[in-house]
Amino acid sequence: MACCDCCIGVAPLRPPISLSDQSDSVKGPEMVRVSKFYKEAKNGRFLRYLHEDTRTLYETFRRGVKESNNGNCLGWREGPNKPYVWQTYNETLLRAKNFGSGLICQGLTPGQGTFVGIYAQNCPEWIMAEQAAYCYSMVIVPLYDTLGANACAFIINQTEMTVVVCEDDKKANLLLDQSPRCLRKLITIKEVSPSTHQRAKSRGVEIVKFSDVEIQGAHKDHPCVPPKPENLCTICYTSGTTGMPKGVMLTHENVVASMCSVIMQLGEHRPTKHDVMISFLPLAHMLERCCENALYMVGGAVGFYNGDIRRLGEDLTALKPTMMPAVPRLLNRLYDKAQSEISNSKIKKLLFNMALSAKESELKRGIIRGDSIWDKLVFRKVREGMGGRLRIVVVGSAPLAGNVLTFARCALGCLIVEGYGQTECTAPVTLTVQGDHVPEHVGPPVACCKVKLVDVPEMEYYAAQGQGEVCVQGANVFKGYFKEPDKTRQVIDQDGWHHTGDVGKWLPNGTLKIIDRRKHIFKLSQGEYIVPEKIENIYIRSQYVEQVFVHGESLKSCVVAIIVPDVDVVKCWALENGIQGTFSKLCDDERVKKMILDDMLQWGRNAGLKTFEQVKDIYLHPDPFSVQNGLLTPTMKAKRPEIRNYFKPQIDDMYNKLE
Repeated sequence: MACCDCCIGVAPLRPPISLSDQSDSVKGPEMVRVSKFYKEAKNGRFLRYLHEDTRTLYETFRRGVKESNNGNCLGWREGPNKPYVWQTYNETLLRAKNFGSGLICQGLTPGQGTFVGIYAQNCPEWIMAEQAAYCYSMVIVPLYDTLGANACAFIINQTEMTVVVCEDDKKANLLLDQSPRCLRKLITIKEVSPSTHQRAKSRGVEIVKFSDVEIQGAHKDHPCVPPKPENLCTICYTSGTTGMPKGVMLTHENVVASMCSVIMQLGEHRPTKHDVMISFLPLAHMLERCCENALYMVGGAVGFYNGDIRRLGEDLTALKPTMMPAVPRLLNRLYDKAQSEISNSKIKKLLFNMALSAKESELKRGIIRGDSIWDKLVFRKVREGMGGRLRIVVVGSAPLAGNVLTFARCALGCLIVEGYGQTECTAPVTLTVQGDHVPEHVGPPVACCKVKLVDVPEMEYYAAQGQGEVCVQGANVFKGYFKEPDKTRQVIDQDGWHHTGDVGKWLPNGTLKIIDRRKHIFKLSQGEYIVPEKIENIYIRSQYVEQVFVHGESLKSCVVAIIVPDVDVVKCWALENGIQGTFSKLCDDERVKKMILDDMLQWGRNAGLKTFEQVKDIYLHPDPFSVQNGLLTPTMKAKRPEIRNYFKPQIDDMYNKLE
């Protein structure tokens, strides 16, 4: 009763649609589902924009200038313990226009044939360079560290870009290490050393200061050449799991449709000119780009983090954001930190569980707040650690464990929505609905697209049973991979459906749950892609390994493996080392396990596996995978779902020990 008393006066959040029926079915044999938030969706139409005069990212920013009434636009801190300083919308627009004009002075041609690279951490100059390119219908191509030097050089060559906006001396040198012949200019945001200038000169590359390009452009003032909705705004390269990355071609319409669909679905919780967002997820990825551009469209303010993720807490305290996009890894850290703080005290643990239980029962009644007695007693530190003013968090990029999501909703006392999407779909495909407290699904389709599931017979998923590969058609689907028509045809069929490679399942309430991956590729919790077969093909070279099955999960940060050792080689090694016993006993012996694991890791290092690709634990199994025991196909290929299910207890045990 006491819990109910403390809720008096708190209006529950009213879900905008029925939570038991969250998407509409389109008539026809394919069981297509669409958004309930756009009434034309059932007639096969997609939401493309919210305002007739705001259909490109050139126009969305100008709308934000008016909406904000020249309010704060871009914020940053000059150093630790310093407050945020702000640049207004008018200043930002003028500087972007000047920089764009300066690019023309530097020899670039307005239009779709001009690609401008940006190789920098999130900062005001990133956004000004982006808007500068849109002033002249140019195309932005982000580069980022995790691509690696080879991939960056490949991208510069493939797009034939002549200019890259580059953050600092270190990044300039990384580009110069493999300087492609087409690269003519680096425009640097921060100072670079004389030796770097010399090094660039010897490679035929000129280094120009960002501020000098602005000044040059202000003098000339070239007239703008605004883009059309169907024009490309960016080529976003996705880090490839095999070979070089692929360039995802996205238009202005793609991005505007995505942003507007999310804004429409959020309804009264949508971003406004009063919101402040923290920018720390990489702008090279579409989740952050869409969130920021949505905020610029409504005239909100964006504050950039200092560049060091370890000091993000200081930025949050100084900025006090009301909105943030987040990835599971951040919320996992919050959860782990809270767990470690209560682990040594029974009283703290009891209080924590009581608080969680009370807040969870409020969540179920649609009450979202941060001012209950439990918030003050137990969750105040968590909330204040995020700045204390958060009202909405958008989570994406990898799946989020249900217990972590529920904890975050309780502790932060704000609306948290979880989305599913891909770069190829300009970020969102589905998004959970405000007021739906049930975790472990990704919501209904957003208004700019429709979703269907198609059979994956080799994995025994069938659309008629509500399971299959997730396919997307709509205004957010990309135009293809840059200069890769064959790879484009592999994922976009003749009817314009994009085949995502993810396997989904429709839940009875019309929401989507992601349950598997069609290709055997998965993403770890930190966002890194893993190709298990590639790793298996390296480990199988070990003389001790007869068969290997590498496994990872999107909620975990590492991979583990099931190993069937080579009987003769292992018995021989055991004899030489004075270890006795049957083969089953040897498989249980820690010395045997250590020897095999060490040898596998050495093979991995020699083959250039990255640290996150190397297994962190192995389980030795004495009996081979076979057709008879149902773990191999008749063509002797591993039946991955079956092996995963068969060894689930051992896999769970390995992860529990690692945690």
